[in-house]
Amino acid sequence: MVLVAGLGVGLYLQPWITGPVPVAVEVVALVPVTRLLAVNGRVAALHSVDLRPLVTGPLAAVRVSEGDLVEAGVEVALVDTAAPDAVLRQAIAGLDAARVSHEQALATLARAQALGSNIARTVLDDAASAVRSSAQEVARLTALRDQAQIQLARFTIRAPMAGTVLTLDAEPGQSVDPATVLLTLADLDQLVVETDVDEVYATQIRAGLPAVLQLAGEATRRAGRVSVVSQRVDPATGGLAVQLTFDRPAAAPVGLTVTANIIVDQKDAAVTVPRSAILSGDAVMVVADGVATRRAVTVTDWPAARLVVTEGLVPGDIVIADPTGIIDGQAVSADQP
Repeated sequence: MVLVAGLGVGLYLQPWITGPVPVAVEVVALVPVTRLLAVNGRVAALHSVDLRPLVTGPLAAVRVSEGDLVEAGVEVALVDTAAPDAVLRQAIAGLDAARVSHEQALATLARAQALGSNIARTVLDDAASAVRSSAQEVARLTALRDQAQIQLARFTIRAPMAGTVLTLDAEPGQSVDPATVLLTLADLDQLVVETDVDEVYATQIRAGLPAVLQLAGEATRRAGRVSVVSQRVDPATGGLAVQLTFDRPAAAPVGLTVTANIIVDQKDAAVTVPRSAILSGDAVMVVADGVATRRAVTVTDWPAARLVVTEGLVPGDIVIADPTGIIDGQAVSADQP
C-alpha cells in the first residue's frame, strides 16, 4: 500500500519534466553608438626621400651626419671626380683651340674682303667657308664642354628638399653606384601615421573620417583624421594602406608605434546587442510570455563586443544575451540584470 502511494505521488509531480531554463536577458533600447576601428600604425614623415648617386665610383666625401638639418640644394656627398674633371679640362682645351681657329678664319676673311676685286673669287669663297666650318666646330666643342660640365655635376649629391638626415649609410672611400642608398632625408615638420586596414573593412574607410591617436608611451590622446586611403588591397597581406594626419602638428620619432581608433560611424540612437546574442545565420532569441523565439535580424558586423542591429528588433524587445543551447519554443525564465 505504501509503494502504491509513493508511485502516485511521483506521477503527480512528474520529476522528469524540466522547468523553464533561466537565461540572462537584455531589454532592447535606443542608445548612442560610436563605431570604431582600432588599428596600430607607425609615425612616418609625409615627405621623405632616399638619396642615391647618379654615377658609379668611390665616395670622396660625406658632408652630413645623421640628425643634421639641411637646406634644399646643399651638397651632402661627393663621388670622386678625377675622371670627369679630366674630361672637362680636355673639352675646355679643345673649345679654346677652336675659338682661336675661328678668330683666325674671321681675320683671313676680313683681309680677303678688304682686297675687293684684287683677289680671286675662289679665295674669297674659301675664306668664307673656313669661317663657317670653324664656327660649327666651336658650336660642337661648346656642346661637348656643356655635356662634360653636366656629367661632372652628377658626381655631387645634393639635397632635393629641406629636411633632417634620418638615416646615413655612407662612408668616404665606399664604392657606390645608382642602386646604393646613401641616406634618407625627411621633413619632420609634417608627420603622419601609416597603417593598414583589413580588407573586410576596406569599403567603410574613407578620407576625412575622424580618428583618435595615441603615441606609444603617452597617455594623451590626439585628434586626427584619415587623409589617404589606398585604392589597392595588397593581395599578399589582405591589407589596405591608410594614412592618418594629426589635427595639430606633433613631434615624435619616425617609426614610433601609434594606436589609432578610427571613428567610422556615429549614431545618436541605435539598437545594439551583445555579440554573444547573435546566432549563426544572423538571428537572436527573444523572450515573450516565458518562451524563447528565434528571430532573424540584420546586423552591422564589426570588430566590437556589441553589434548594431538595423532590422528585426524594436525597443522593448527582450533578447537573450547568450542563447547557447536554447532552442526555438523552449520555456525560459528571464533573468534581467
